[in-house]
Amino acid sequence: MKNNKTALVLAGGGSLGAVQVGMLRALVEAKISFDMVVGASVGAINGAYFASKPTEEGIAELADIWRGLRRTDIFPLSMLDTLTALITHRGYLLEPSALKRLVARALPVKLIENTQLPLHIVTTDLLSGAEVLLSSGDVELALLASAAIPLVFPYVQVADKLLIDGGVASNTPIASAIGLGATRVIVVPTGFGCACIKPPIGLVALALHSINLMSMRQLVRDIELFSSRANIHVVAPLCPLGVSVFDFNQTELLLQRAYAQTISWLEAGGLESSGVPDSLQAHTHAEMH
Repeated sequence: MKNNKTALVLAGGGSLGAVQVGMLRALVEAKISFDMVVGASVGAINGAYFASKPTEEGIAELADIWRGLRRTDIFPLSMLDTLTALITHRGYLLEPSALKRLVARALPVKLIENTQLPLHIVTTDLLSGAEVLLSSGDVELALLASAAIPLVFPYVQVADKLLIDGGVASNTPIASAIGLGATRVIVVPTGFGCACIKPPIGLVALALHSINLMSMRQLVRDIELFSSRANIHVVAPLCPLGVSVFDFNQTELLLQRAYAQTISWLEAGGLESSGVPDSLQAHTHAEMH
């Protein structure tokens, strides 16, 4: 008899990672259990915390961390950093010191294998482009690798591999979850700013925005590609959404909207439905402005 395994899969998406925390709150309150957690980029950071404390208390703590986040806690942009990057040809704009402090402060465990739920962190091999799954070892190093946005942060060496943002290979790693034996996959996406009326300003903001759009298209493709191999349920993203992936000033609104919408999604039979939510398809709300 086939063992049923449920995987929680968390996408990347910058500041929209707050959406995932609101979604997780509703899922935990509904007593939905998971056998593994698979995450990429900011989804890996949220996933690591959730895998360590998969409880209502843990979600409340994670929400408080998000409420206290500011853009400079992750992306401390400065003219000095930009000039240094250009002059030294170092290949990245920002030193990851601020991100390191955040990860070190937030995480309750030191090793990936010490989480309560099995945790798998998705990264990308810089040289081959292959997806590299980290399921043991230093959790801080793994998360820094998974969040190492190309050209923004430096690559991270883990053993003999040079690793960058997991979103490059697989931002919403459904394939990894199925490869690990999942028969049911619950995807917690970040969504995208479908109601934004102009692109974000700046190199880092545009890089994040572009990767996020790419990842949502990738998610749509993967849902269709792997639907015959597992039951895939995607928590409906927020729509319309007028918040960019670089805007850390809307956290409370994102937390509350995502929580309320996920409750509605559950009540409407979201865990019995499959397929691609309409809000994930490429669209805009330009007529609203």
